[in-house]
Amino acid sequence: MANWSDPRVNAAPAATRAGVADAAFDAGLRSYMLSVYNYMASGVLLTGIVALLFAESGLAAQLFVTPLRWLIVLAPLAFVMVLSFGINKLSTTAAQGLFWAFAGVMGLSMSSLFLAYTGSSIAITFFATATAFAALSLWGYTTKKDLSGFGTFLIMGVVGLLVASLLNIFFKSPALNLAISAIGVLLFAGLTAYDTQKIKSMYFYVAGTDFAGKSVVMGALTLYLDFINMFTFLLQFMGDRR
Repeated sequence: MANWSDPRVNAAPAATRAGVADAAFDAGLRSYMLSVYNYMASGVLLTGIVALLFAESGLAAQLFVTPLRWLIVLAPLAFVMVLSFGINKLSTTAAQGLFWAFAGVMGLSMSSLFLAYTGSSIAITFFATATAFAALSLWGYTTKKDLSGFGTFLIMGVVGLLVASLLNIFFKSPALNLAISAIGVLLFAGLTAYDTQKIKSMYFYVAGTDFAGKSVVMGALTLYLDFINMFTFLLQFMGDRR
């Protein structure tokens, strides 16, 4: 009798090991993305609570008519810069702490919305944004289409939007303001799907490394900024001014 081994006998354990490895990877990816969403949602909730309490206290109305308003408005940018450019030097705990501090300071900045818009219109716009964000992020997570090609276009669009917004401070054009709001909603809607796919892809590189925890924080920060910007631009359409 010939001395040979059936390749199916050796292949079966290998296939089983591969299946187990794939299942473990999928479970790790789900846990990773769930952590990103939990941080992001918790940050948005903290921002909303701080904004509401600060506005209701009357302090927002007092401070936003003084030069201190610029400190409140620009402070969140400082946290974003530190996290974005210093993440490699920060520990995971420090990155998490800075994220929560950023979300709180952002709440102080966004308290001005409660002074400009009615509470009901803010609530309606928030839930509309949350619904759109969930749908777009889910699509970005599940689609097989590679969205990386849209990244440069979307980022260039945001830069152009920022320039137009600065110019409109001087021109004060209602038509330009409306156009900026419409384009802003579309750009950050696209970025929500694009960033979700990018964050998902990042797991392939950080899984099992010390950077995984910090990657969760940065992913949450990215989606948080997409959500807040989409909400702010949409509020200019749906919001009822006081």
